[in-house]
Amino acid sequence: MTQREKILELLSGKKIDSQPAFSGLIHVTAEGLSSEGLVFHETHSDAHKMAKAAASTFKLTGLPSAVVPLDLYVEAEALGAEINFREDREFEFPQVKRAGLFGSAKDLATEMPWRTVPGERTEILKKGRINLVCDAIKLLKEDVGNDVVIGGMIPGPYTLLLLVADLKNMFIEMKKEPQAVTDALFLLSSLLAQVGAAYRDAGADFITIHDMGGSPAFIGPAKYEQFALPAEKLLIEKLPKPTVLSVCGNVTSSLHLLAQTGADAISIDQTVDLAAAWLALKDTLLFGNLDPVATLYRGDSAQVAEAVVRAKEAGVDAIWPGCDLVIQTPIQNIKSMA
Repeated sequence: MTQREKILELLSGKKIDSQPAFSGLIHVTAEGLSSEGLVFHETHSDAHKMAKAAASTFKLTGLPSAVVPLDLYVEAEALGAEINFREDREFEFPQVKRAGLFGSAKDLATEMPWRTVPGERTEILKKGRINLVCDAIKLLKEDVGNDVVIGGMIPGPYTLLLLVADLKNMFIEMKKEPQAVTDALFLLSSLLAQVGAAYRDAGADFITIHDMGGSPAFIGPAKYEQFALPAEKLLIEKLPKPTVLSVCGNVTSSLHLLAQTGADAISIDQTVDLAAAWLALKDTLLFGNLDPVATLYRGDSAQVAEAVVRAKEAGVDAIWPGCDLVIQTPIQNIKSMA
């Protein structure tokens, strides 16, 4: 089987004879962008440039994956947030220009212009860059779809809420009006599920939920269990399989909660105890956990190879970077990972 075929078998729950290396997170590089004559900030708003950027890592290294979009702000923009694409910075990711698009979680739940109706798509799919990302997926499918697995990436519901709600008011609501926050998160879960389904319809092989802000390492296990976990479960129930949930930080003490999400795979970073993760996630695929900064960006080929061996010996089902790659990551290090 090809690497693509092996990864698809793995994602479908079948046993394979090796532990493949790939990623469902952003893994474009400066060298890849240069090889295609691309400027990073331009790749976010042009489907052809986005697809070329996403495919460039495979073309230079053989790593059998490509992921779009190349930022986490597509859905926030579709909801009305203004995005700074960092035209003045060569290799920096976009940012939301102004926080607090909605004054609170309650405001989001009451002012949201698009309601979800079972079996129907909402107007959000026509907003912002969602269709552009779908076009990029189709272009990737035509270009490298026989050789790589194509991932569609969406933020987790809690991460998206952090991007569009006034944080001060939202944190007050979490204490005084928790149901308002839960309602907002469930609404965002339904919208994100529609985006993920659109990406799959366009040709993505799997969906990565990148819930950076909703990680139990950041909001604490108790708040994760109360707020983020129910919203993630709802999102994963609504998304077409397979799904990968990516969480950041040391979530070793919360692995039993992550096992309840229903994700087909959990991607963890370098701070997590792999032995504990392997035991806690017996019924869930375990992806990880190469350090994207200390190892892949700042390390050398030998250090990358050692990290790959350690992860394999610890029992991961696939070798993944612990988070999005630093854009200046050396191509040679990705080759060593692959």
